[in-house]
Amino acid sequence: MAGRRAPAAGGTRLVCIDGPAGSGKTTLAAEVATLTGAQVVHGDDLMSGWRGLDAVGRQLAALVDDLASGRDAAYDRFDWHADRYTDRVSVPAAPWLVVEGVGSGARAAAWACTVLVWVEATEDLRLVRGLERDGEQMRDHWLQFVEDERALFAAEGTRSRADVLVDGTGRTPPRVRPTPS
Repeated sequence: MAGRRAPAAGGTRLVCIDGPAGSGKTTLAAEVATLTGAQVVHGDDLMSGWRGLDAVGRQLAALVDDLASGRDAAYDRFDWHADRYTDRVSVPAAPWLVVEGVGSGARAAAWACTVLVWVEATEDLRLVRGLERDGEQMRDHWLQFVEDERALFAAEGTRSRADVLVDGTGRTPPRVRPTPS
């Protein structure tokens, strides 16, 4: 689908893979990157900690503005251990860029998005995946994050704007929404 659409961020086709934490976005992003040769930007690197979802849209908007102007872009990477932004990551203008993570479908960058993908899975499965990755000691952070992402998705209307819906459990094939005529 994305290959049939013109690039909207300068010469870059931007694939945004959004959905709740633990739904399978990172796995899907790796598959898309393998197929396209795209660099992957992770939403976890854009946000400013567990309560910093608002930073994703801001950083993504600045990044795509640069790409749309034909310039290489960059973003500040959040270091979760240091609890601060520690370095600047280059994003060269290229034919493909994949941004995955909660908030990657932000309206602030929607004009530059070639394809918006929504990945979902049950809340129970997502929590199990998250705690397996981050550890049981992070349960309270995860539960708060679920509330924060719900509020973000409601405000952004992300799922309803998605071009493709993906079942992150792998039980059903992706559904492509019809393109409005």
